Amino acid sequence: MTVPASLAADLAAKFGDKVRENISLAPYTSARIGGPADLLITAHSADELAKVISMLWKAEAGYFILGGGSNILISDKGVRGITILNRAKAVRFEMENEPRVWAESGVVFSNLANRCATKGLSGLEWAATVPGTIGGAVYGNAGAFGGDTAGNLIWAEILTDAGRQQWPVRKMDYGYRSSILKRSGIKATILSAELTLKNATKEEVSVKIEGLSERRKTSQPPGASMGSMFKNPPGDFAGRLIEAAGLKGTRIGKAEISPVHGNFFINHGKTEARDIRALIELVRRSVKEKFGVELELEIELIGDWDY
Repeated sequence: MTVPASLAADLAAKFGDKVRENISLAPYTSARIGGPADLLITAHSADELAKVISMLWKAEAGYFILGGGSNILISDKGVRGITILNRAKAVRFEMENEPRVWAESGVVFSNLANRCATKGLSGLEWAATVPGTIGGAVYGNAGAFGGDTAGNLIWAEILTDAGRQQWPVRKMDYGYRSSILKRSGIKATILSAELTLKNATKEEVSVKIEGLSERRKTSQPPGASMGSMFKNPPGDFAGRLIEAAGLKGTRIGKAEISPVHGNFFINHGKTEARDIRALIELVRRSVKEKFGVELELEIELIGDWDY
């Protein structure tokens, strides 16, 4: 294990059975792919997450935060060092004046959208099909069906060297699937966020969510995947380019470029990350050769890829 024995002992002493060694990360990802974490720490609240992060910063130890497990591909060799599993899931609704909701960063966004529906609160219907967490959405400006995090975020609670701070949405400097945190590599962790909502009825919100869910089912394939593999290039769609390159349905091992939508790569059971990586390189090379377009990954490659 690459974690210093003294640090592992300190973490175990402070967080007890929330610290585990050599744990497979595949079950914690939407694609069900990936090797083990040397050390896995589960944080069950924003306060606990802040304590873990602060301790690791003080020890100058590297770490990786795992939320909903979408939009990532973890190496077959796994993740060296420390992985933090974010299970901070508290939610609080505020109904005075304009309705809004506060949620910790480990809350699954689609679950939050459906909770809003049960209360007759509108504004997050677009997020009902987003598989990731609030933390991941704030970090990467997640979006779907014309909505995005930037359009709903009021502020995010961020842990930095200066302590816990509230960053208003303008400070996030959002772009397409991007934020200042994602672009700059600032030393910071998202702990929670407050999002704006609107009053509606349960029926109105539920009908809209059902409609968007049906649209998602008809346009995106079933099965274990990471979500959209590539960002859409300006004025075009990654899925269209991949289809035009004749790559839909291509398989390497048990990994497949979906025949339904070319920008989704499907795990057909016990798929190795290296096979997904090989498909990524095949697509990039083919699309570049045929159309002169360099596709940029929307997912992140995580872990030890030195093989």
